[in-house]
Amino acid sequence: MTVDVTKEMQFSDAFAYIDDGVEHGVLSPFETKELILKKGEKIADGFKPLDTDIKMLKDIPVKLRDGVTIYTDIYLPITNDKVPTLIAWSPYGKSAGTAPRYKNLFNMLGMGNQWNSGLTKFEAPDPAYWTRHGYAVANPDMRGIAHSEGNTTMLGSQEAQDGYDLIEWIAQQDWSNGKTALTGTSYLAWSQWFIAAERPPHLTAINPTEGLSDAYRDLAFIGGIPDKNFIERLAVNHVSANDAKREDLAKEMDADPLVTAPVWQDKIADTSKIEVPAFVIGSYSNTLHTMGTFRAWRTLGSKDKWLRIHDRQEWPYYYDKNNTEELRRFFDHYLLGKENGWENTAPVRYTTIGFQGKNETDIPATSFPPAGVNNQPFYLNPLTRTLQEKPLSQAATVQYVANDNPGRVSFLTTFDAPVTMVGYPKAKLFMEVDGYDDMDIFIMVQKLDKYSNVLSEFVVPNHGAALQDFTQESASALRYKGVWGRLRASMRHLDDKMSTDEIPAYSFDRVEKLAPKEIVQLDVVLSPMGMTFAPGESLRFVISSKNELGSVMPGTPGATPDNQGIHILHTGGKYDSYLQLPILKK
Repeated sequence: MTVDVTKEMQFSDAFAYIDDGVEHGVLSPFETKELILKKGEKIADGFKPLDTDIKMLKDIPVKLRDGVTIYTDIYLPITNDKVPTLIAWSPYGKSAGTAPRYKNLFNMLGMGNQWNSGLTKFEAPDPAYWTRHGYAVANPDMRGIAHSEGNTTMLGSQEAQDGYDLIEWIAQQDWSNGKTALTGTSYLAWSQWFIAAERPPHLTAINPTEGLSDAYRDLAFIGGIPDKNFIERLAVNHVSANDAKREDLAKEMDADPLVTAPVWQDKIADTSKIEVPAFVIGSYSNTLHTMGTFRAWRTLGSKDKWLRIHDRQEWPYYYDKNNTEELRRFFDHYLLGKENGWENTAPVRYTTIGFQGKNETDIPATSFPPAGVNNQPFYLNPLTRTLQEKPLSQAATVQYVANDNPGRVSFLTTFDAPVTMVGYPKAKLFMEVDGYDDMDIFIMVQKLDKYSNVLSEFVVPNHGAALQDFTQESASALRYKGVWGRLRASMRHLDDKMSTDEIPAYSFDRVEKLAPKEIVQLDVVLSPMGMTFAPGESLRFVISSKNELGSVMPGTPGATPDNQGIHILHTGGKYDSYLQLPILKK
């Protein structure tokens, strides 16, 4: 039977599956069969020819523990050897590598489509590359997607159990060597935290590349501020040929706005239960995935684990030739038993962002933050609008009108010597609101060059005018603008078990509206950072009533703040509002 928590979920009709051999890829028409894809063949125009023969097992049924049947495509090398399997678990359509929506996306990003064979499930490994190197690739349609039976759920224990069942089924096939791994980006990374925490016996390794780990904190209510827009964008992938239902997270947000609800508790991955080797990929710039990736890494139970922090968006990173080769070294070591020295890889490799071509990547360390980091408070001075190392002795305030121009207040500090910051920043602010009972605040920590120009950088190949337009005030996953954070004041209560002095964490189990003239302490968790400053360059700290980052991706609105009245920031005396920054001592 399905997991008990499904009784608590809200469901809507799945979207219709358009079975025309175009909308969901040229290989999407349903037929259980085996075929040989020949070297030199092009799956579709615009994709690279296959560089090896591949055996495809198409629309293979897999029965789950509750009797539901899902279907998977499996790509195999032409060999008599038993092979390990890479699994791409997501709702994105197992045959959709040539679907117009994905072709258009990669063209928009400047990646084009010549880098892959057209067999590549969205955000998943390319079977043409991996079969050539002795691996099988399994692309399942999860429960409720396309022709797979059942109703679709989104993250949590149902997906975890279904992924477990697929892994164990694969391990019993006559072509399998009994070893499997999970890999992929975004949703394909989210699902890895949950499936691996179920500890399938034949799961050998995982490679989560940029993925949230808590659907409440990282997706639905970031900082306690609800945002249905991206969730509704994700939901359109829940297509069914069988009139299935789909879990409707937007409805669940209305029905259960606190994290204590069973549906949200079920969507918090317990990464401490993961024991298999893990090669985790993260960045500072992904406004959807960064927080969850780093949180999962901190609690990851694996004895053998590696973290690599890069300076690009996840798709250009994942499909980069050199990065794919490095990932193969990891998998070769654990799934093929090759003694290739992988175990000597530095446990952590991090990046520092200098902007303007001054990034430094793959800096080795034994931990994140690296040894030698000192968390230093910079106190807010509203009289000079600067950040300073000592708090003001006398109380002072500065205010702004919410949703008006400018609707924000900022503070500056200029460095007279080189400074490197690596780790977890945070802000402690004392604030009140005049004329309302709540406030949403949005934080930015920006770098300014020596001429006081605010710096940002694209993390995708396309730097053209259209991307300039999209990313100037939105599409934050495509252009890194600096450190960020957000918090709804009524959701400010800290979780005593999860919070540390370095990283605040919220309980999200209560709503505490503000009384008139009440001054509240807001501990704002900010995104991890690695940033360098040269002499003459400045740091700008912004507190805003507006969603300065905007949406995650083009075409999807960002979270709408619930702000009215006047926001008042208190500093000095007993109100020691500050920005805490991780300074690396060299």
